[in-house]
Amino acid sequence: MLFQSEQVFSHPVADIVDAYADPNLYEALPDLPNIGRPQVLDHRREANKAFLDIRYAFMGELPAPALAIIDPAQLTWVQRTTIDVRAGVASIVLEPDHYPDRLRCSGTFQFSTHEAADCRRRVEGDLEVKVILVSGQVERALVLGLQEYLAAEADAVDRWLDRSV
Repeated sequence: MLFQSEQVFSHPVADIVDAYADPNLYEALPDLPNIGRPQVLDHRREANKAFLDIRYAFMGELPAPALAIIDPAQLTWVQRTTIDVRAGVASIVLEPDHYPDRLRCSGTFQFSTHEAADCRRRVEGDLEVKVILVSGQVERALVLGLQEYLAAEADAVDRWLDRSV
């Protein structure tokens, strides 16, 4: 399932991209909807690139038929993120801790200037769930949960930057 989402931040692009490249951001994020608190597993910077491995857990609701096949407690994954700080682009690949044969997701984040000084993040991705009879329902639930999370995350990043200044 192809998906896209867009968020607007109240800080300049460079500040937002730097924030996402900073492991301290993830540790400071409050509880947000549908996704558990992130856990930074690895972080490194090389020139203009940042590499982060972050563990997440899905905490949203799944369709009832999916619960017979998927244990919600096992919907955890490592998000491998590469951020090109100079270009304002990030690529992600999700590697499931469980169900690697049933869940696949990758995407990009594009950061650009929005209305003079603010930042816009455009998220585009592809999520595939392979579960007999309920794949589409599970994909929709995961994408809706992700989109809600991304909107709340953008507000949290703005607040984190406000406190950091």
